[in-house]
Amino acid sequence: MNDSKPTPSFWKTPFGIGATVIAVAASIYLYIEHRNHLLALLPYAFLAACPLMHLFMHRGHGHGAHGHGQRDDTPKRD
Repeated sequence: MNDSKPTPSFWKTPFGIGATVIAVAASIYLYIEHRNHLLALLPYAFLAACPLMHLFMHRGHGHGAHGHGQRDDTPKRD
């Protein structure tokens, strides 16, 4: 019988909470002190988000494993 407790989520650990607080504080500082610069970069951030979302959202779909119109009936290995 295994009585070990499951490991908590990263966000619930002291390091995760501290990292979140620091990230929020840094974000507030950047917004207050560099508002004009951040607002000027906003359109570029949106344009950069599109290809990044495309790359990360297609992860694990198996693209490139077979050609168009072909069906892959082989079982996938984990």
